[in-house]
Amino acid sequence: MKNLLIITGLFCFTFFSAQKSPAYIEIGYSSICCGTPSTEPVLNYLKQFEKKNQSKAFEILIQSGLGREGEFNLYISISGLGKKQKDIFMRGLSSVISSQNQKRNQNRDGNVNFNKAVTVYQDDLMNRKNLTIYKK
Repeated sequence: MKNLLIITGLFCFTFFSAQKSPAYIEIGYSSICCGTPSTEPVLNYLKQFEKKNQSKAFEILIQSGLGREGEFNLYISISGLGKKQKDIFMRGLSSVISSQNQKRNQNRDGNVNFNKAVTVYQDDLMNRKNLTIYKK
C-alpha cells in the first residue's frame, strides 16, 4: 500500500510538472523614423550562447505588424535553460541589447526594448496576432 502511494505521488508530480507552459522572453524592436534596428546582435549572441553551452537551438517566434514602420517583437524560449544558465543568458542578453541601444543614432534609429523581469508563457502567446516562427 505504501509503495502504491509513493508511485502514485511520483506519477502525479511528473505529470503535472511536465504540463508547464513553455516560457519566453520578449524583445521589442521599435522605430523612431527610419525603421527598426537590426536583429543581428541578438541572433549572434544566441548562436554564441548555444555553442558555448552546447545547448540546443533556441525556439524564436516573431510577432510582426505592430506599427507603421515595421515594429515587431521577438519571443525567445528559455524553457530549456536551468536556473544558473538562465541567469547567465539574461545578463549577457541585457548587455548586448544595452550596447546596441547605446551605439544607435538617437535621432534616427529605433531602439530595442527588453525587460528581463517579464516572462511570457505559451498560453499568453496563443492570443497574439501575426505570430510566426522566426527563421534565422
